[in-house]
Formats: sequence, C-alpha cells, structure tokens
Amino acid sequence: MKPLVVVMGVAGCGKTEVGIRLSEALGVPFYDGDDYHPPENVAKMSAGNPLNDDDRVGWLAHLADLLGEHRERGCIVACSALKEKYRDQLRGSSDPRFVHLVVTPATAEARLRSRAGHFMPASLVASQFDALEAPATAATVDAEQPLDDVVRRAIDALEH
Repeated sequence: MKPLVVVMGVAGCGKTEVGIRLSEALGVPFYDGDDYHPPENVAKMSAGNPLNDDDRVGWLAHLADLLGEHRERGCIVACSALKEKYRDQLRGSSDPRFVHLVVTPATAEARLRSRAGHFMPASLVASQFDALEAPATAATVDAEQPLDDVVRRAIDALEH
C-alpha cells in the first residue's frame, strides 16, 4: 500500500516544498491544502485575519475526503493541521501519517515575507503558533535544515 501522508505545521514551515519532494520520492500525488481554501478563507487571511475553527470545518472536510479517496493509492497532502481536533477530522476513515515540520517563529516569518503572490501574510505567523497543538504521534522533523535534509529525515521517519 502506498503512503498516505499529511505534511503539517505553521505557515512558512515548508509544507509545500517538502510535500512536492516527498510525492516525487514516494511516487504518489501531491495536493496543497492551500488550493482548497474557499474564497472567503483566502479573503480573510489576505486581509490579515486568522481563520477560526468554523472557517476551517468545510476545508478540512474536503481534505479528509481527498485523503479517503486516496486511501489505497496514497498521496501527500500539505495542511497546517494545527490542532488535534483538525488532525482528528483529517484522519476520518483513512488514518494518514502526519509529518510535523518544525521551525521557529522568526524562520516562518522570514519565509513568508520572501514568498511572493501568496495570500498568507507574515503578520499571521504569531496566530499560527498560538493555535498550534504539537502532535504527540506525528513524525517531527526540524525544518530549519536544508531542504534535502528535511526530505530525507521525513522519508526516514515514514519508513519507521
């Protein structure tokens, strides 16, 4: 059976880059959770306002369905999955593995400031860290390292 993985963490931790590289290495499709936010969520974040639990319900349900559809053939999904209840919703009936990419607030903010054309402003980094409930069962990877090292460590963690 192919891997079913959620790459999680705060904005700016590298979910998309690591997710793309994992999908290439593991031979499964990649889906960026950011592409599935409804327009209202994108507008809210673009205006500098953090999402609340209610804002995330439909988005997480859609991602959980996506994971369920790929249960047998596998996929990688990038999703912040900041709270345990969000991860519970993503688990649904598919029970994906979680890879938590960990960075400092300063690194996340610097990465967001250098990212062009994305709706998530660096001003929301603090709210991401405030909402984060570190997962007890995820593979935790230090994402302050070079990208190749982060991907290698994520693959190693998924193999054990």
